[in-house]
Amino acid sequence: MRCSVIHPDVTELREGSRRRAADRPKGPELHSVEDVRGPDGIPVRHYRPAEQPRPLVVFAHGGGFVLGDLDTHDRTCRRIADACDVEVLAVDYRRAPEHPYPAAVDDVAAVLRWARPAAVAGDSAGGCLATMACLRLRDAGDPLPGLQILICPNTDLTLSRPSVIDKGAGYSLDADFLTWAVSCWTQDPAPAGPLLAPDLHGMPDAIIVTAEHDALRDEGDAYAERLARAGAHVTHRQEPGLEHGFIQGMDLVSEEAAAAQQRLFDDIAALIHR
Repeated sequence: MRCSVIHPDVTELREGSRRRAADRPKGPELHSVEDVRGPDGIPVRHYRPAEQPRPLVVFAHGGGFVLGDLDTHDRTCRRIADACDVEVLAVDYRRAPEHPYPAAVDDVAAVLRWARPAAVAGDSAGGCLATMACLRLRDAGDPLPGLQILICPNTDLTLSRPSVIDKGAGYSLDADFLTWAVSCWTQDPAPAGPLLAPDLHGMPDAIIVTAEHDALRDEGDAYAERLARAGAHVTHRQEPGLEHGFIQGMDLVSEEAAAAQQRLFDDIAALIHR
Protein backbone atom coordinates (compact mmCIF):
# COMPACT_ATOMS: atom_id res chain seq x y z
CA MET A 1 0.00 0.00 0.00
CA ARG A 2 1.27 3.43 -0.89
CA CYS A 3 0.26 6.61 0.86
CA SER A 4 -1.45 9.62 -0.61
CA VAL A 5 -1.88 12.99 1.05
CA ILE A 6 -5.58 12.67 0.21
CA HIS A 7 -5.96 9.04 1.22
CA PRO A 8 -9.72 8.45 1.55
CA ASP A 9 -9.40 6.57 4.82
CA VAL A 10 -7.30 8.98 6.90
CA THR A 11 -10.19 11.03 8.31
CA GLU A 12 -12.24 7.91 9.03
CA LEU A 13 -9.29 6.17 10.69
CA ARG A 14 -8.63 9.18 12.91
CA GLU A 15 -12.26 9.43 13.94
CA GLY A 16 -12.31 5.72 14.77
CA SER A 17 -9.23 6.16 16.95
CA ARG A 18 -10.90 9.03 18.82
CA ARG A 19 -14.13 7.06 19.30
CA ARG A 20 -12.29 4.11 20.80
CA ALA A 21 -10.48 6.41 23.20
CA ALA A 22 -13.72 8.16 24.18
CA ASP A 23 -15.30 4.81 25.03
CA ARG A 24 -12.66 4.11 27.70
CA PRO A 25 -12.87 5.41 31.28
CA LYS A 26 -11.37 8.86 31.68
CA GLY A 27 -8.54 7.87 33.96
CA PRO A 28 -7.51 9.26 37.34
CA GLU A 29 -8.29 12.81 38.39
CA LEU A 30 -5.15 14.89 38.81
CA HIS A 31 -4.26 18.17 40.45
CA SER A 32 -4.41 19.88 37.05
CA VAL A 33 -4.58 19.12 33.33
CA GLU A 34 -3.98 22.11 31.08
CA ASP A 35 -3.71 22.59 27.32
CA VAL A 36 -1.02 25.13 26.51
CA ARG A 37 1.23 26.14 23.63
CA GLY A 38 4.83 25.07 23.50
CA PRO A 39 7.63 26.38 21.31
CA ASP A 40 6.56 27.54 17.83
CA GLY A 41 2.95 27.20 18.97
CA ILE A 42 3.08 23.39 19.26
CA PRO A 43 0.02 22.21 21.23
CA VAL A 44 0.92 20.37 24.43
CA ARG A 45 -1.09 19.08 27.39
CA HIS A 46 0.42 19.38 30.86
CA TYR A 47 -0.59 16.83 33.51
CA ARG A 48 0.32 17.55 37.14
CA PRO A 49 -0.41 14.98 39.86
CA ALA A 50 0.23 17.41 42.71
CA GLU A 51 0.64 21.11 43.44
CA GLN A 52 4.34 20.77 44.12
CA PRO A 53 6.60 20.23 41.09
CA ARG A 54 7.45 16.68 40.08
CA PRO A 55 9.96 15.33 37.52
CA LEU A 56 8.71 15.98 33.99
CA VAL A 57 8.17 13.37 31.27
CA VAL A 58 7.57 14.51 27.68
CA PHE A 59 5.23 12.03 25.97
CA ALA A 60 4.85 11.37 22.22
CA HIS A 61 1.72 9.37 21.36
CA GLY A 62 1.56 6.42 19.02
CA GLY A 63 -0.65 5.96 15.98
CA GLY A 64 1.61 5.06 13.08
CA PHE A 65 2.65 8.70 12.54
CA VAL A 66 -0.85 9.21 11.06
CA LEU A 67 -3.34 8.65 13.90
CA GLY A 68 -3.51 9.67 17.54
CA ASP A 69 -3.64 13.00 19.33
CA LEU A 70 -3.83 14.48 22.82
CA ASP A 71 -7.26 12.97 23.43
CA THR A 72 -6.55 9.42 22.25
CA HIS A 73 -3.74 9.10 24.79
CA ASP A 74 -5.23 11.23 27.56
CA ARG A 75 -6.01 8.24 29.79
CA THR A 76 -2.51 6.82 29.30
CA CYS A 77 -0.89 10.12 30.24
CA ARG A 78 -3.13 10.50 33.29
CA ARG A 79 -2.24 7.00 34.46
CA ILE A 80 1.50 7.60 34.02
CA ALA A 81 1.30 10.87 35.94
CA ASP A 82 -0.72 9.32 38.75
CA ALA A 83 1.07 5.97 39.08
CA CYS A 84 4.61 7.30 38.66
CA ASP A 85 4.17 10.61 40.53
CA VAL A 86 5.50 12.62 37.59
CA GLU A 87 4.33 15.52 35.50
CA VAL A 88 3.59 14.59 31.89
CA LEU A 89 3.78 16.93 28.91
CA ALA A 90 2.03 15.33 25.92
CA VAL A 91 3.01 16.64 22.48
CA ASP A 92 0.43 17.10 19.71
CA TYR A 93 3.04 16.78 16.97
CA ARG A 94 2.27 17.20 13.27
CA ARG A 95 1.10 14.00 11.61
CA ALA A 96 1.46 12.40 8.21
CA PRO A 97 0.43 12.39 5.42
CA GLU A 98 -0.11 16.15 5.65
CA HIS A 99 3.24 16.57 7.42
CA PRO A 100 5.71 13.78 6.54
CA TYR A 101 9.17 13.29 8.05
CA PRO A 102 10.86 15.19 9.62
CA ALA A 103 8.00 17.37 10.93
CA ALA A 104 7.09 15.17 13.91
CA VAL A 105 10.74 14.79 14.96
CA ASP A 106 11.15 18.57 14.67
CA ASP A 107 8.20 19.10 17.01
CA VAL A 108 9.25 16.57 19.65
CA ALA A 109 12.86 17.81 19.59
CA ALA A 110 11.67 21.41 19.96
CA VAL A 111 9.58 20.52 23.01
CA LEU A 112 12.52 18.63 24.56
CA ARG A 113 14.76 21.68 24.12
CA TRP A 114 12.07 23.93 25.61
CA ALA A 115 10.92 21.77 28.52
CA ARG A 116 14.23 20.16 29.58
CA PRO A 117 12.43 17.05 30.94
CA ALA A 118 13.79 14.29 33.12
CA ALA A 119 12.58 11.75 30.56
CA VAL A 120 11.02 11.38 27.13
CA ALA A 121 8.46 8.65 26.50
CA GLY A 122 6.46 7.27 23.63
CA ASP A 123 4.50 4.26 22.50
CA SER A 124 4.76 2.69 19.04
CA ALA A 125 5.45 5.50 16.54
CA GLY A 126 5.83 7.82 19.53
CA GLY A 127 8.68 5.64 20.75
CA CYS A 128 10.37 6.12 17.39
CA LEU A 129 9.91 9.89 17.63
CA ALA A 130 11.21 9.98 21.21
CA THR A 131 14.48 8.29 20.35
CA MET A 132 14.90 10.10 17.00
CA ALA A 133 14.48 13.40 18.83
CA CYS A 134 17.16 12.31 21.30
CA LEU A 135 19.48 11.52 18.40
CA ARG A 136 18.78 14.99 17.00
CA LEU A 137 19.65 16.66 20.32
CA ARG A 138 22.74 14.53 20.85
CA ASP A 139 24.11 15.36 17.39
CA ALA A 140 23.47 19.07 18.00
CA GLY A 141 25.23 19.00 21.38
CA ASP A 142 22.03 19.97 23.19
CA PRO A 143 21.09 18.72 26.69
CA LEU A 144 19.41 15.33 26.67
CA PRO A 145 16.75 13.84 28.93
CA GLY A 146 18.14 11.38 31.42
CA LEU A 147 15.83 8.57 30.33
CA GLN A 148 14.00 7.22 27.29
CA ILE A 149 10.78 5.29 27.98
CA LEU A 150 9.91 3.29 24.86
CA ILE A 151 6.76 1.15 24.78
CA CYS A 152 6.45 -1.25 21.81
CA PRO A 153 8.59 1.19 19.79
CA ASN A 154 8.95 1.31 16.01
CA THR A 155 12.73 1.53 15.57
CA ASP A 156 13.33 0.02 12.09
CA LEU A 157 11.39 1.90 9.41
CA THR A 158 12.47 -0.61 6.77
CA LEU A 159 10.06 -3.06 8.48
CA SER A 160 12.42 -5.91 7.67
CA ARG A 161 12.43 -7.82 10.98
CA PRO A 162 10.87 -11.31 11.13
CA SER A 163 8.15 -10.34 13.64
CA VAL A 164 6.57 -8.00 11.06
CA ILE A 165 5.64 -11.13 9.10
CA ASP A 166 5.25 -13.57 12.00
CA LYS A 167 3.01 -11.31 14.11
CA GLY A 168 1.65 -8.96 11.44
CA ALA A 169 -1.70 -10.73 11.02
CA GLY A 170 -4.21 -11.90 13.61
CA TYR A 171 -2.99 -9.52 16.30
CA SER A 172 -3.64 -5.86 17.14
CA LEU A 173 -1.09 -4.35 14.71
CA ASP A 174 -1.62 -5.42 11.10
CA ALA A 175 1.46 -5.46 8.83
CA ASP A 176 -0.46 -3.95 5.89
CA PHE A 177 -1.57 -0.98 8.01
CA LEU A 178 1.95 -0.62 9.39
CA THR A 179 3.46 -0.56 5.90
CA TRP A 180 0.93 2.01 4.73
CA ALA A 181 1.36 4.24 7.79
CA VAL A 182 5.16 4.24 7.62
CA SER A 183 4.99 5.03 3.89
CA CYS A 184 2.83 8.06 4.71
CA TRP A 185 5.49 9.45 7.02
CA THR A 186 8.68 8.48 5.16
CA GLN A 187 7.73 9.85 1.76
CA ASP A 188 10.89 11.83 0.99
CA PRO A 189 13.45 11.70 2.48
CA ALA A 190 13.04 8.21 3.94
CA PRO A 191 14.81 7.71 7.29
CA ALA A 192 15.82 4.16 8.21
CA GLY A 193 14.92 4.53 11.89
CA PRO A 194 16.89 4.75 15.14
CA LEU A 195 17.87 1.06 15.15
CA LEU A 196 19.90 1.68 11.98
CA ALA A 197 21.51 4.91 13.18
CA PRO A 198 25.29 4.78 12.63
CA ASP A 199 26.14 5.43 16.29
CA LEU A 200 24.11 5.21 19.51
CA HIS A 201 26.87 6.29 21.92
CA GLY A 202 25.89 9.12 24.24
CA MET A 203 22.18 8.31 24.16
CA PRO A 204 20.15 8.38 27.39
CA ASP A 205 19.46 5.33 29.52
CA ALA A 206 16.25 3.56 28.61
CA ILE A 207 13.26 1.53 29.67
CA ILE A 208 12.18 -0.54 26.66
CA VAL A 209 9.16 -2.79 26.86
CA THR A 210 8.07 -4.99 23.96
CA ALA A 211 5.24 -7.51 23.57
CA GLU A 212 5.43 -11.14 22.44
CA HIS A 213 2.68 -10.90 19.82
CA ASP A 214 3.70 -7.57 18.29
CA ALA A 215 4.87 -6.98 14.72
CA LEU A 216 7.38 -4.45 16.15
CA ARG A 217 8.74 -6.86 18.77
CA ASP A 218 12.01 -7.78 17.06
CA GLU A 219 13.08 -4.22 16.28
CA GLY A 220 12.32 -3.08 19.85
CA ASP A 221 14.33 -5.97 21.28
CA ALA A 222 17.20 -5.29 18.87
CA TYR A 223 17.23 -1.59 19.75
CA ALA A 224 17.44 -2.41 23.46
CA GLU A 225 20.42 -4.69 22.79
CA ARG A 226 22.20 -2.21 20.55
CA LEU A 227 21.64 0.68 22.96
CA ALA A 228 23.09 -1.36 25.82
CA ARG A 229 26.15 -2.21 23.72
CA ALA A 230 26.61 1.53 23.15
CA GLY A 231 26.92 2.06 26.92
CA ALA A 232 23.42 3.05 28.01
CA HIS A 233 21.83 1.39 31.03
CA VAL A 234 18.79 -0.39 29.60
CA THR A 235 15.89 -1.93 31.50
CA HIS A 236 14.38 -4.24 28.88
CA ARG A 237 11.49 -6.65 29.12
CA GLN A 238 9.48 -8.53 26.52
CA GLU A 239 6.01 -9.06 27.96
CA PRO A 240 4.74 -12.61 27.25
CA GLY A 241 1.33 -13.17 25.76
CA LEU A 242 0.62 -9.50 25.05
CA GLU A 243 0.01 -7.62 21.81
CA HIS A 244 0.98 -4.24 20.41
CA GLY A 245 -0.63 -1.31 22.18
CA PHE A 246 -1.17 -3.03 25.53
CA ILE A 247 -0.51 0.33 27.21
CA GLN A 248 -3.69 1.72 25.61
CA GLY A 249 -6.64 0.45 27.61
CA MET A 250 -5.90 -3.27 27.53
CA ASP A 251 -5.72 -3.21 31.33
CA LEU A 252 -9.52 -2.89 31.25
CA VAL A 253 -9.96 -6.35 29.72
CA SER A 254 -6.76 -8.24 30.58
CA GLU A 255 -5.19 -8.93 33.97
CA GLU A 256 -1.93 -9.70 32.18
CA ALA A 257 -1.92 -6.30 30.48
CA ALA A 258 -2.77 -4.57 33.78
CA ALA A 259 0.15 -6.34 35.48
CA ALA A 260 2.51 -5.42 32.62
CA GLN A 261 1.45 -1.80 32.86
CA GLN A 262 2.10 -1.80 36.60
CA ARG A 263 5.58 -3.24 36.02
CA LEU A 264 6.25 -0.41 33.58
CA PHE A 265 4.98 2.22 36.00
CA ASP A 266 7.15 0.76 38.76
CA ASP A 267 10.22 0.91 36.52
CA ILE A 268 9.52 4.52 35.55
CA ALA A 269 9.02 5.61 39.15
CA ALA A 270 12.12 3.80 40.38
CA LEU A 271 14.41 5.30 37.74
CA ILE A 272 13.02 8.84 37.67
CA HIS A 273 12.90 9.24 41.45
CA ARG A 274 16.23 7.55 42.17
